[in-house]
Amino acid sequence: MKTTIVIFKKELLDSLRDRRTLFTMIVMPLLLFPLLISISSRMMLTQTRKAQEKILKVGLDTHGNAMDFRASLMSRKDMIVIEGIPLETARRRIRGDSLDAYLDFDPGFDDRVESLSRARITFYFKSKDREAIGKNRIRDELERYEHRLLENRFARLGLNMDIHRPLDIHEQNLASAKERLAEAVGGFLPYLFILFCFMGAMYPAIDLAAGEKERGTLETLLTTPAGRFQILTGKFGVVVLTGIGSAVISMLGLYLGIRQVSEIPPQLFTVIMSILEWRSILMLFTLLLPLTVFFAAILLSVSLFARSFKEAQSAISPMTIAVIIPAFIGLLPGMELNTVTALIPILNVSLSTRAIIAGSVSPLLMLEVYGSLILYAAVSLLLCTRIFSNEHIILRT
Repeated sequence: MKTTIVIFKKELLDSLRDRRTLFTMIVMPLLLFPLLISISSRMMLTQTRKAQEKILKVGLDTHGNAMDFRASLMSRKDMIVIEGIPLETARRRIRGDSLDAYLDFDPGFDDRVESLSRARITFYFKSKDREAIGKNRIRDELERYEHRLLENRFARLGLNMDIHRPLDIHEQNLASAKERLAEAVGGFLPYLFILFCFMGAMYPAIDLAAGEKERGTLETLLTTPAGRFQILTGKFGVVVLTGIGSAVISMLGLYLGIRQVSEIPPQLFTVIMSILEWRSILMLFTLLLPLTVFFAAILLSVSLFARSFKEAQSAISPMTIAVIIPAFIGLLPGMELNTVTALIPILNVSLSTRAIIAGSVSPLLMLEVYGSLILYAAVSLLLCTRIFSNEHIILRT
């Protein structure tokens, strides 16, 4: 045990001297979340404010109808109403972003309204996310106009307005704020945590196996009184520690990023802080630990096969895609933890984390997740031990 600790300390110090390890383990996880949250929140606020303050250019052709609607639209300070534009010109200008919308009333609009029939208004626009707020302003104006027409009709007929609304529906969403937030970001957070786990373990695994083989220090280490299992355990411990350390530092970065954004509503901030409480973090940590053991064993196995640092890097880099794909699937709407997905490595961690954030964890499914993760970790560790015991593999150059 003492020998293993000595090897662990030596390998850890060597790894921490490597700038690539420090960057992937500490710098990137610590800075990514604060930068991501700060930049995205500021951009979102800026774009929303610009959309709300934008003066809309609205083309209008009432064909002499709906004069009260025209007057209402003309009186708005947040819109410039342009009349006399031919329809095709308006369509072309909307596509070219020089006109925000165009309202075309049917020539017989007033007659149809007077005869209590349906009257058509064609609303032309080009909808993108940033234009949605502007489009809704025009839609709200149309809905207010429709409501005024309805009031006039019901007054003429001597009827109560409630006659056309026989149902009084009160919707109550019983999903908690945590569950709604989990649906929005519950897949994105584990995606990043899993990625940091893998990336944090990647460079130490390459350096401590293929790197030492290339430098000729692995053979020297094998000639010491330390047993092979002790050497492997020391190296393996460093790789696991850097992987877990990277994920923990990314959680710290997330916390710091949230704390620095003042624009988060207090109610939402309270929900986010409740998600980052120690119980949720502890459960997430217990999921990431066996996953990191699995990553570390696979990475060390591949690195031991390689003859050089560059060869190991070339072999391991494509594995990042194999990690990203199941983690990305966890982002897809409709994906949830069940008896099948609980057995798929990486995906099960992603979906379990979403369930933890939502506060809707199923004990039986979590037991299945833990069991599968421990099994995968044990099998990969056994494979790594077998490879390290094969002298032909670890000494080939």
